[in-house]
Formats: sequence, structure tokens, C-alpha cells
Amino acid sequence: METSLTGKTALITGGSLGLGKAMAAAFYSAGARVAIVARRQRPLDQAVAEISAMDAGGGGGIAAFSCDVSDAAAIAATHADIEARFGGVDILVNNAGEAAAKPFAAITDEDWQHDIDLKLMAAVRLTRLAWPHMEAAKWGRIINVLNTMAKAPQPRSAPTSVTRAAGMALTKVLAGEGAPHNILVNAMLIGLIKSDQVRRWHEASGSNVSLDEYIAKQGEALPMGRMGEAEECGNLALFLASNASSYVTGCAINMDGGMSRVV
Repeated sequence: METSLTGKTALITGGSLGLGKAMAAAFYSAGARVAIVARRQRPLDQAVAEISAMDAGGGGGIAAFSCDVSDAAAIAATHADIEARFGGVDILVNNAGEAAAKPFAAITDEDWQHDIDLKLMAAVRLTRLAWPHMEAAKWGRIINVLNTMAKAPQPRSAPTSVTRAAGMALTKVLAGEGAPHNILVNAMLIGLIKSDQVRRWHEASGSNVSLDEYIAKQGEALPMGRMGEAEECGNLALFLASNASSYVTGCAINMDGGMSRVV
């Protein structure tokens, strides 16, 4: 199965920690030039140092770009910087986001707008910027990282469940428009994966158990009896970004160890 990304440029938002970092490492190992984007410079620099220390024969180069992707002007400037450094973007992973869930009546207009800008409009804007290069090259990959509530929202799960559902609809629209140009667009719907977000949940819980014990306990309730690994998400993303997925587009793939009741 051919998963080489040699000669390709990948842009990953939310790329400094957790799932984004694991995807960056997988792409770098497959030969891609990788641009990781996040807000905080220190985690970006740490991620670049760790990934670039991997097998030097694999990666085509990696660089960090600090950007608040909820800001349209910042997105445009960062995309221009990435093009200047690595050339046009061949693979776009829209992974930026954060868990945001409240009772509906408690969600303000400001909460809604922030979530829309961070999760939906960031993907829209970056895709619009990357699309012309992909179309001209007759090759492109777009991966929208969502969560399982995009298919099966629960009470008190807005605004995240709503904006993630919009991201799934965007995936299908773009897949149809991209297909004639060999631009493949898919979504990964994430369940419970070991990540920095889980670490924050552990800290907020005030639990007196270790992080490993907390993760093990949370994982017991899942069909596979464990949380997923970030590297497992990286493996799926690598498949979707490579020529191995050459006839896969418009799919919303559950990456949740069987947690979701919806296929």
C-alpha cells in the first residue's frame, strides 16, 4: 500500500499537541513537508523539535506557524507564509478546535460566534485558500477532524455538536466539487482518544487518581475497553492523505473504537 507523501506539502491546524502532532509526525515520516499551525509558540517549537529529531531520511521538512485560526486575516497571512516556505498546500487537515458544551439556554451569541469561527469558518477559509493549488495540480486531500457528535448529538453538547455537524456537511459538499479535480475530502469523527484535552479533563475533575488510572477508567466503558491512541489517528490520517485512499471521498469515518451508535 503506497502511503508516501514525498513532494507533498501538508498544513495541519491544531498541530502542536495530541492528534495534530501525531498526524504531523506520520506525515513527516512519510516524506511530506509539514506546516503545523497553533496559537501558542512554545508547544509549536517543542513539536517541531521532537518531530524533526525523528528519522532524518523520512521528512521533507517541518516548520511551525503561530496563528489564531478564528481570525480571517491571521489565516490569510499564515497561509501566505506557508506557501512562501513550502509552496502550495497539497494536504489540508482542519483539526483546530476545543470542547465547548453548555445547556442551550446558557450559550450566548458570543459563544456561538466563537465556535463557528474556530471550527467551521477556519476550515472554510483555509480550504478556500488551498483549493486553487489543489485544483491546478489535479491532486489534493482535505481532512476535517470532527467528533462523533457530528452524527449523533447529545443534550448539552452545543455549540460543538452543531458546528461539527456543519463541518460534516461541508465535507460532503467539498467532496462533490473536488472529485472532478482529484481533490478528495473526508472527515474523521473522533471519539475518546488520549490527548492533551483528556489531560485537561483529568485536571479539572479534581480526581485523586493518576492520569493513567483516569484514562484506564474512562476507557473501560468503551466497546474496545480502552481509549484510542493519538498515533492511531495519525495512521488513519496518513491513509486518507496518501494515494492509498485514491477512491475514498465524501466519507465521515468514526475513529472511536466502536463508541458511536451511528455508523
